[in-house]
This record gives sequence, structure tokens and C-alpha cells, in this order.
Amino acid sequence: MSTGLANNQEREVKIAIQDAATAREGILANGFKECTPRHLEINDVFDTPDQSIRGRGELLRLRQAGERHILTYKGKSETSAGHKLREELEVNLSDGQMTAAILGRLGFGPLFRYEKYRTEFQGQGEVGLVVLDETPIGNFLELEGPEEWIDRTAVLLGYAKEHYITSSYGKLYREMCVRMGLDPAHMVFTR
Repeated sequence: MSTGLANNQEREVKIAIQDAATAREGILANGFKECTPRHLEINDVFDTPDQSIRGRGELLRLRQAGERHILTYKGKSETSAGHKLREELEVNLSDGQMTAAILGRLGFGPLFRYEKYRTEFQGQGEVGLVVLDETPIGNFLELEGPEEWIDRTAVLLGYAKEHYITSSYGKLYREMCVRMGLDPAHMVFTR
């Protein structure tokens, strides 16, 4: 989610955590308030049959978060001061199924689905977001905001730059599949 950084730039890091409940307690104990309650996000990454979007390091995603549907374009990412930085353009939609149908008619198909339970926190007067993601491959904090805010908040929550992860959930999932000798499919919860 873009936090209003200039030029639609998203700056973020992920931090792997062991326990979501303990992390939540630490976030709240440091003055952050829950601004978006825990909810399931279903993310479908779309691409052309030859995966040209992925080949350019870009992303086209359709997200369902409760009743909300969001179409997102993310530009090629770069790493700056240990943070992931990339252009992010988003639009809220009224009908996710119709949007998926339109994307299909334009030659884009669903390539990868990933799910997560997400809770968002923000400090009063703060410009950044602390996000708690519970995923099928583990739990993560995402810190999203200006460089100084990310670094200051990481220290406040007990983490240092060596804990920063700039990989996408898709890349983390593929790396886990390689380590475990699994064929990658979708990063979804078993039901």
C-alpha cells in the first residue's frame, strides 16, 4: 500500500518473525495503534503467456481484501540503503471478477496466487505503516515509509538492518520450494 511518498514510490522492508502474537504485543507496546484489522488478502499476479511483465521485474496484481478489490502495478525494484524501492500505482475497484475478465481479454492471465492475513498499524502522526503479515511460509513484519522512519521503527521494535529482507513473497516462496525440493505452485493456506 502506498503511503503517499513522492512520485508514487513505495519504500519497504520485510522482517521475518517467529510469532505473530508476540510481534503484535510489541507493536502495540511501542505506541502503534491498529488501523486496519486482521483480514485475509488473496493476491493474484497476472502476466502475459511469455511472462514479459515478470521478465522486466514488474508486477501486475489484483488483490481482494475483504470487500475491497485493488489493481496494482509495481515497477522494477531497486535496493537503496537496504530498503526495497519501487514505483507503485494502485486503483480501487468495485468488481474484482469483472476486472480479472477484462485482464484476460487483454491477454493477461493469472500466474501466481499468494495469500496472507494482514493487520496494519500506525503511530499517531507517523508517516509510515507497520504491517503484520501471516503467510503460508511464515510471519513477517513489513515497514513501509521514508528511509529514516523505517530504520528508526525497526530499532524501536528490536530489529537491525541485518534483519531486513527486500525479496517479494513470490521470491521467498520459490526459494523455500527449492530448499524443500518442492515444485512451486501457489502460496496459499490449506483449507
